[in-house]
Amino acid sequence: MRALEVAVGGLATASLAMRRAALAGMVALIGMAAGLPAASAEEAASCQTVRMADPGWMDITATNAVTGALLGALGYQQKIETVAVPIIFQGLKTGQIDVFLGNWMPAQSTFLDKLIAENSVEIVRPNLENAKFTLAVPTAVADAGVRSFADLARFGDRFEKKIYGIEPGAPANQIIKRMLDKKDFGLEGWTLVESSEQAMLTQALRRTRSKDWVVFLGWQPHPMNTRIDMTYLSGGDAYFGPNYGSTTVNTLSRRGYGNECTNVHRLFSQLAFTVGMENEIMAAISEDKKTPKDAAVGYLKAHADLLGPWLAGVSTRDGKDAAPAVRTALDLK
Repeated sequence: MRALEVAVGGLATASLAMRRAALAGMVALIGMAAGLPAASAEEAASCQTVRMADPGWMDITATNAVTGALLGALGYQQKIETVAVPIIFQGLKTGQIDVFLGNWMPAQSTFLDKLIAENSVEIVRPNLENAKFTLAVPTAVADAGVRSFADLARFGDRFEKKIYGIEPGAPANQIIKRMLDKKDFGLEGWTLVESSEQAMLTQALRRTRSKDWVVFLGWQPHPMNTRIDMTYLSGGDAYFGPNYGSTTVNTLSRRGYGNECTNVHRLFSQLAFTVGMENEIMAAISEDKKTPKDAAVGYLKAHADLLGPWLAGVSTRDGKDAAPAVRTALDLK
């Protein structure tokens, strides 16, 4: 307490704006120390709209939907831009995007490492562990002898020397291109077919059903793991990482977002998902034809116990306790 008195005394020589800002910060710190919700009233008006991004991937559509349901119940507005990964990172750098839930690592290290070095983006927290991200084939193809990256070349004709990827500019495509440029695994003359996530999966599913051979980019969580009888290839550690491309997905924010928007940032610092959770929400979207919002709210109604850890110390936009407000807004029991 004596240190606080000294600090307050020192404010006498500061400008009025500086004194107000410092006092607001001290009040927030005292509130956090006392275990009280963050004072969302101290956030700038611009914090009411949370600008997020989606590369067009269903897993990020699902997690954005969960987040949007919570933000809406707390009195915030969510604005989502659907753009390619390079543009998302540029948006974080320039401050046009506040938060991104889809930083798959190490696949996006080329983008992230540069911005971390520039101090223009912040890692809020890992939001998903035990994800997977590497090349895959139909299980029938794996049973015929293709179980690793090293097996692909000797069956080049069966694959038409094509690897099916996702949208142009995606980090995963860049990884595959680098592998093909180096002609690793004997993949000389192979090409990458770039398309949207949905177009790639449609092609993989069609060729699987017709018993044609196909190698494509696979990952989990994603409904493809139940819609396609598929096997992940081993041996791609140098490109996708060990253990079949074992991946951590991070939440990123633009620089300074945590200091400006303390309340909503606290939500993001506590928000985490599981492979099972994302699979269930994505299945509701793709198979049950629910809207992302309805799928997310449906999941939250069945798993309301998640709210405790997620909303601890978080308030509504107008400073009320978050948990009751969310339960009422989403009609949770």
